[in-house]
Amino acid sequence: MPADRSDQDQKWEPAVPIPVAPMFEWPPKPLGVLRFFAWKQFWPGGAMWIAAAWLCWWYATPDLASMHDFEVGWIAFLWLRNTAIVTVLAGSLHWWLYVRRGQGTTTKFNERWPRKSERFTFGDQTLDNVFWTIASGVTVSTGFEAVGWWMFANGHTPYRDFAGNWPYLIILTVFTFYWSNAHFYANHRLLHVGKLYDWAHSVHHRNPNPGPWSGISMHPIEHLLYMSPPVLLWFIPGHPVVTLTLLFFSLLSPILTHTGFERVWLGNVDNDGASFLSGDYFHQLHHRYFECNYGNTLVPLDKVFGTYHDGTPEAHVAMRERQRSAGRS
Repeated sequence: MPADRSDQDQKWEPAVPIPVAPMFEWPPKPLGVLRFFAWKQFWPGGAMWIAAAWLCWWYATPDLASMHDFEVGWIAFLWLRNTAIVTVLAGSLHWWLYVRRGQGTTTKFNERWPRKSERFTFGDQTLDNVFWTIASGVTVSTGFEAVGWWMFANGHTPYRDFAGNWPYLIILTVFTFYWSNAHFYANHRLLHVGKLYDWAHSVHHRNPNPGPWSGISMHPIEHLLYMSPPVLLWFIPGHPVVTLTLLFFSLLSPILTHTGFERVWLGNVDNDGASFLSGDYFHQLHHRYFECNYGNTLVPLDKVFGTYHDGTPEAHVAMRERQRSAGRS
């Protein structure tokens, strides 16, 4: 697999080095941990997925009793609901950033715009990404969701109500973010090994210059691995909203982290209007160099296993030395 991409023309680079999550620093920094989780992990991303889970649980999820048996009707409803959510989120970001180009290249990591290429399905990056996102990504995610609801409906997963178990369920919700990030590192590192990369992960890595639709544009084999964190919750007492939060985190958060822009403005950039953090420079470096930053900063397993690229020239030299030592220079 390629270790570097020569067509990567950098336009925007955030402040480096990219810091390690403070919960893994010594001596402990309680206020730093709270600030990191509240503002980097919870807002706006985490809050959005939790809010989306509650809204969908109340207004767009069939009653558990109706999901006692696998039936085409309620499963198709979930697929259409998930398709609609993904389309609204990815489609609106794509329209604003790449069709209208509402903020030009301001905070865009790569100054180039996506191009047509034979390496993409249908010869077009956007069409390729939309196809794999909907046909495979939404379908596999909906499959895991359907099994989860069937487990709850049949009592295979013990149900716990928030009214009497809110401290436990809040802790379980926070745990899901750590679990998802640790799981992502493990399956992502596996997908870079041998034929698994050629067969599956190469579909996602067609996008060295990713956009919103690239986030979950993956091969079905990768989707089966990537979307599987909720399986753990099938065997832990909990509430369906916790499971749905984890599902939405896996399904929707990559849309934001793959925008290709560090920050998205909701209006005119020159007027310094409202904006929010979106693209993840840590993961953007993985798309550019392939053999670093397999996980996320919340659970810095890259730091533990020596694949952490913090964006500095020193980290880049260390990565290239690691590649030479492995015979991949």
